[in-house]
This record gives sequence, structure tokens and C-alpha cells, in this order.
Amino acid sequence: MKLHRGFTLIELMIAVAIVAILATVAMPAYNDYVLKSRLPEATSALAASRVQMEQYFQDNRRYSDVLGGTDCGVTSPATNNFNITCTATDTTYTITATGKANTPTDGFAYTINQNNTKTSAIASPAPAGWIGTNASCWLTKGGGRC
Repeated sequence: MKLHRGFTLIELMIAVAIVAILATVAMPAYNDYVLKSRLPEATSALAASRVQMEQYFQDNRRYSDVLGGTDCGVTSPATNNFNITCTATDTTYTITATGKANTPTDGFAYTINQNNTKTSAIASPAPAGWIGTNASCWLTKGGGRC
């Protein structure tokens, strides 16, 4: 009688099935975790830009780079996952962080203005559970929570 060592095909198929089930459960949670870790990039850039705009206003008595202009008096910070844009008048400004295409942040948009009014708009192709808007805060958690 010959002694065989190793795993049978059934044992290997069961192990692969268990790994596939675990991966199916773990991947959405991991993707949500990665997304949540990238959102502070936008909110911190907006907060820093707001401070710079207020400092610029204190020095120049306007938010725009030139009297009557529409460009902000400060340069927007560079980020990996968001495009930061700023528009201004002499007395107002709006800074927007928009998620870059083909990143987990695609579809996310955050704004802040001279009154420190924060808004969020999350549109498709954002992950399920994240789509929505909020006119009073920056959404940083799924389900429309701030």
C-alpha cells in the first residue's frame, strides 16, 4: 500500500472558498477605510487656505489679488487627491476642494467661504452610502454624517 501525502482537491477548494468569502467581506470595509483616510486632506487644505485668506485680507483689505479682481490673493495648496480652487471678490471668497478623477475621492466636493460656512456635495461615482449633500458641515463619514 502506497502512502500519499498532501491535500486533496476538496480540501484546497474549501480553503479557496473560505478565503474568497473573507475577501468579499473585507474589501468594502478596507475601501471605506482608505476613503476616510483621504478626506482630511481636503478639509485641512480648506482650513489652511481660509487662514491664509483672512491673513491676506488683514494685510490688503480685500480677498482678491487685485482690486476688483476674481482671483484669490493666496495660492491654493497642492494635494494628491483633491483639486483646490479659489474664487474671490474684494469682500468675499469661496474655496472648493473637488476630488480628482480616478481616485477614491472622485465625486466629493467641499467648500468654505469668508463666513466660515462649510458645505459638502458628494455625487456619483462616490461609494454607496456616501452620496448626498450637507449645507452646514463637511461630510466625513458615510450615511451623510459629519
